[in-house]
Amino acid sequence: MAGSSRMSGNFGKKSEESSSTTGQMATDLKNKAQEAGSAVAQKAQDLAHKAQDTASNVAQKAQDAASNVAHKAQDMASNFGHKAQDAASTAVDKTDDALSTVGDKMTGWAGNLRDSAPHEGMIGSAASTVANRLEAGGHYLQEHGVEDMAEELGAVIRRYPVQSVLVGFGVGCLLGLAFSRR
Repeated sequence: MAGSSRMSGNFGKKSEESSSTTGQMATDLKNKAQEAGSAVAQKAQDLAHKAQDTASNVAQKAQDAASNVAHKAQDMASNFGHKAQDAASTAVDKTDDALSTVGDKMTGWAGNLRDSAPHEGMIGSAASTVANRLEAGGHYLQEHGVEDMAEELGAVIRRYPVQSVLVGFGVGCLLGLAFSRR
């Protein structure tokens, strides 16, 4: 029995040592698990920051691209406006030149009419009146441009609105008849 007490004494020591080793291993495993958990949490946090930075960069690039598109559209609209304004100005200049040429020809016709028409009698008086009107109209066309005529037309329309509508209706009917016969 003396032998069995030694054994049980050794077994008790071994059991204590084994418990102590198991406890140490459990603590080590617990610490390693906590370290691994912390490392995983840190990695997850780092990935979250990287994802946030990437999203922010993408959003900034999208905003920059949208801003560039807006600026280009604005520049194109501005260029189109300038081109349209230049074209309109050129058209007005050409129309003014054409009107001046017509005015010059009207003045010339007035002179030819005066020279070739009789100077006395009813025909002479009518020819003189027509020549005077042609000459006045020719001078008007030479001196005034499209813008002046548009302003004066607007003033006449404001002064005589009902008559202007009736004249417009009459001209429209005449144009309609002229084009419907074709």
